[in-house]
Amino acid sequence: MRVTVWNEFVQERRPDDPAHAVYPGGIHVALARGLAACAGCTVRTATLDEPEHGLTQDVLDTTDVLFWWAHLAHAAVDDAVVERVERAVHAGMGLVLLHSALDSKVFRRLLGTVSGLHGWRHGDRETMWTVTPSHPIARGVPQPLVLAHQEMYAEPFNIPRPDDIVFISSYSGGEVLRSGVTFTRGLGRIFYFAPGHEEYPVYENPAVVRILCNAAQWAARPEGLPAFGDTYGSQQRAEGWIEAS
Repeated sequence: MRVTVWNEFVQERRPDDPAHAVYPGGIHVALARGLAACAGCTVRTATLDEPEHGLTQDVLDTTDVLFWWAHLAHAAVDDAVVERVERAVHAGMGLVLLHSALDSKVFRRLLGTVSGLHGWRHGDRETMWTVTPSHPIARGVPQPLVLAHQEMYAEPFNIPRPDDIVFISSYSGGEVLRSGVTFTRGLGRIFYFAPGHEEYPVYENPAVVRILCNAAQWAARPEGLPAFGDTYGSQQRAEGWIEAS
């Protein structure tokens, strides 16, 4: 299973930002470290300031599941890369969208929504309940999973009806959120997971790492399914839609 972790890597590079103290090497490094422990998983990372944001066609063609973390730089992501990711998902690449990626271009393009939440609050206690215990992503997850410090996100959450609601979270003010939901787009599987605010070491929590490993295994491109670049490009060349390079 080939995993690519994408992170805009903006806040962690600012010495005065709380994210720098929590993830000095970048959130992508913490995520990659946890995912590397998953059985049969190889991990690489990509960030916003790399050429083509590190997500060339070759990278996506050799990615079984893409993790996406972003917060401040959604607008800086090139539309051509967003379209490339969208096509890869429709062709079978898995996608795991994390926390504030709910406002990303990739989230909006694939789910057909401008997203939006009722509210948010930093430093809250999150109690995450597994509501579909038979789902593979919920395997081995504590019931409930309590995160002492997290960012509260509140319903209504402007997303299309999920295929599955795996987790629902509750917070100190009585707010609730569908915090772990799945979708299918084309041949690709998508999982959105809300915990992961940059000011708290959520991605160091063993139970959260377990969820992310489960999500990678569930969402990964099915074995033997050709990558988008292999199928779409060769088909167009064969039918004369594009010229061979």
